[in-house]
Amino acid sequence: MEKQIARRLQKDIFTVSRPFQDIANVTGTTEEDVLQITRDFMSLGWIRKFSAIVRHQKIGFTRNAMVVWAVPEERMDEVGKALASLREITHCYERTPFFLEKFNLFCMIHLKDTDPESFIHDIAVRLGIPDYQILLSEEELKKSSMEYFT
Repeated sequence: MEKQIARRLQKDIFTVSRPFQDIANVTGTTEEDVLQITRDFMSLGWIRKFSAIVRHQKIGFTRNAMVVWAVPEERMDEVGKALASLREITHCYERTPFFLEKFNLFCMIHLKDTDPESFIHDIAVRLGIPDYQILLSEEELKKSSMEYFT
């Protein structure tokens, strides 16, 4: 039963009012069993999180860029929190070792009609972080999760 539930959890979970009931129906168990097994997997560290994979271009975000920043270590928390608080930014993380020996903070920006370069320049000025590079997305590659049970 646990493997059957794990197989379902590693795939897309449908956007329905009771997704765990949907999994229970397919696996022949109860919604409470699915929820308890899921909790058990999480407490064991086998599942770390549930998250959505958004296909940005399909919902209108056509201007996407990864920005790499050279942030002084003593400002990392401040700048990281400021960037992560922006609704246009979906990923923001510190990277070690540094990229190109100086870029240590990465963020992914998704925009609809705004020019990425001017948007990012405004952020850089506001935060006082002049050293950055913009890596524009040219195409969206296949997004999929790992499957451990087939």
